[in-house]
Amino acid sequence: MTLSVAFRHRFPGLALDIAFEAPPGVTALFGRSGAGKTTVVQAVAGLLRPDSGRVTADGSVLTDTDARIFLPPHLRRIGYVFQDARLFPHLTVRQNLLYGRWFAPERDGASLDRIVAMLDIGPLLDRRPGALSGGERQRVALGRAILSSPRLLLMDEPLAALDEARKAEVLPYLERLRDEVALPILYVSHSMAEVARLATTVVLIEGGLVTAAGPAPAILSDPSAAPLLGLREAGAILTARVAAQEEDGLTRLESAAGTLWLPRVAARPGATVRLRILAQDVMLSTRRPEAISALNILAMTVTDIRIGEGPGALVQLRAQGETILARITRRSALALGLAPGLPVYAILKAVSVAQENVGAGG
Repeated sequence: MTLSVAFRHRFPGLALDIAFEAPPGVTALFGRSGAGKTTVVQAVAGLLRPDSGRVTADGSVLTDTDARIFLPPHLRRIGYVFQDARLFPHLTVRQNLLYGRWFAPERDGASLDRIVAMLDIGPLLDRRPGALSGGERQRVALGRAILSSPRLLLMDEPLAALDEARKAEVLPYLERLRDEVALPILYVSHSMAEVARLATTVVLIEGGLVTAAGPAPAILSDPSAAPLLGLREAGAILTARVAAQEEDGLTRLESAAGTLWLPRVAARPGATVRLRILAQDVMLSTRRPEAISALNILAMTVTDIRIGEGPGALVQLRAQGETILARITRRSALALGLAPGLPVYAILKAVSVAQENVGAGG
């Protein structure tokens, strides 16, 4: 199932011209504040009637201004998860979940037991929202949305109101949702760490326009997208398999680009993980370094170089279909004679990849 969005709408000071498709998985809408991300979500939900355009989901027309079709929000079968959980305070967790089930067509929504198990909220069923932590409330809100049997899910900054500890608590459940529930999920976030960990598709929005859209690994490793993503946040997604848990506390990972060692990764051997590698943590050498403390040395090939207006440069590297970025100085790029096609070694300290940048494969 695919969500197709194409519409135009004008606000004072901002004209939106949006077009993209969201396949099953998490499609992250990313951009600066005021770019138009929440407006996109509202147009899909039916909370905004665009000046012109068309929105379809699973072959059903939700909005078509030419045909004068505008399906009311309650008939769109869309689950919406906000920054705040918006649970009914006078109902128990079980009752809040069953309220979502009430909106499932012919009550054929997802199994209550399955969703409770997936989100690990069984011990919470008899509590009221006031007795839950912020992370627990968001997990219950997710369960209520899924139990309404939606054709797609909308999440507008669902972790923005949580502290880092609560975010770390909820993120694994969002990964499980992405991997186990075959629904398109539109996910709005200002956090590149969240986007890199969760997204299967990324849509970059700037000034009301879609500037790039496509698979997350391709978009996030594109040097031309770095100015919008933020140079300090520039990086790439690398997929790897857990090969072994070493006795010295390191985890050995195997990727198409080569072997990696990281501080203990909480995953069993054989599990697939997704690594976010920041460009600023990658060093380059034209020769394989010897007698160096960095454990991760990957043989790669330069595929692109973007020189900025300042002293920096972004270098795109590729090996066996995997792509990473390195952020170095212009002086270093010139001294090394970097050019597309040149073989190089990418060097990454084991401790450079923080735990929050390691997630389940998806």
